[in-house]
Amino acid sequence: MGLFAAWHTSDTLVMDMSPKTYRRLTFWTWIGMLLVLLGGVLVTNTDSGLGCGTDFPLCNGKPLPDPTPESIIEYSHRLATGLTGFLIAASFAATWMRPFRSAESLAYAWGLVAFTVLQSALGAAAVMWPQSSAVMALHFGISLIAFAFSWLLADYGRAAARAEAGGKTDEPPGRPSRRPVSRAMVSLTGSLLAYCYIVVYLGAFIRHTGSAGGCAGWPLCNGEIIPSLEGETGIAFLHRMAALVLVAGIGALAVFVNHLTDGRRELADLARGAFVLVLLQALSGGVLALTIDEETWYVFTAMLHTVIISLLFGLMSLLFVRTLKLARSPAPAADSR
Repeated sequence: MGLFAAWHTSDTLVMDMSPKTYRRLTFWTWIGMLLVLLGGVLVTNTDSGLGCGTDFPLCNGKPLPDPTPESIIEYSHRLATGLTGFLIAASFAATWMRPFRSAESLAYAWGLVAFTVLQSALGAAAVMWPQSSAVMALHFGISLIAFAFSWLLADYGRAAARAEAGGKTDEPPGRPSRRPVSRAMVSLTGSLLAYCYIVVYLGAFIRHTGSAGGCAGWPLCNGEIIPSLEGETGIAFLHRMAALVLVAGIGALAVFVNHLTDGRRELADLARGAFVLVLLQALSGGVLALTIDEETWYVFTAMLHTVIISLLFGLMSLLFVRTLKLARSPAPAADSR
């Protein structure tokens, strides 16, 4: 009876949750996912992955870590992941039980849970069994997808709160646009989102293979425009070239969106934001290359690099979803006047 009463009380609290509270819950879930990403980078760049040995969830057979930097960093990352897990569970329950839930919000909530569970499983496997660099890089990529779903859910919570409060919508005032978002723009946005993931994976692969030193200096690689493409140098140079193509692609997208959305300011703002972020990402990559021999600075610049690419991937995901929704919505009827 006590368990039933607790569940009933929990169900009632979620059902009675205001849109404002739901927005705050999903927002802090998004913040938690960002902290988990940063913690993973800190663990990798400080070689703290085995700071708790091969024990999981214990740390070297103990419930609390030893007073060593590696143990504290690894344990803190696990703790942040666990606390964020509670926020994810709460956000999922709130999304599932809210009276005005939608297929869209449930898709974001399920995606967040599924990819979080997958990345946690990969993280636990990396602790207990040796993993290849390719699998370790995939761990970060899965975390990034989970982060993108948390952003989409937080954005949905923000929109729900504004709608409940009678705030303005994301569409510009006046008559609706006569020209729907084109399928070409959907394809371009989706392709760039997928390509962005590939660039991120290459960067994570470099980190886990220790190939960052393959290209000394920036913007040239070892003082050459096209260096010898062998070993670590080839991997690092491939990532730089892929990043350059991404900058050009998102720049073209920003121009494309601005000309073909017929006054949809929201999409144009998102595309411009993505272009600013990809420029900052390229610059932070240069700073990362220049500080590779400075251990303390390198940890900081690597985390900055991760923050920017995470925000870029999340923003590109949001832009793709918004573009897809507008492309699927029926075009407004023509004015008969």
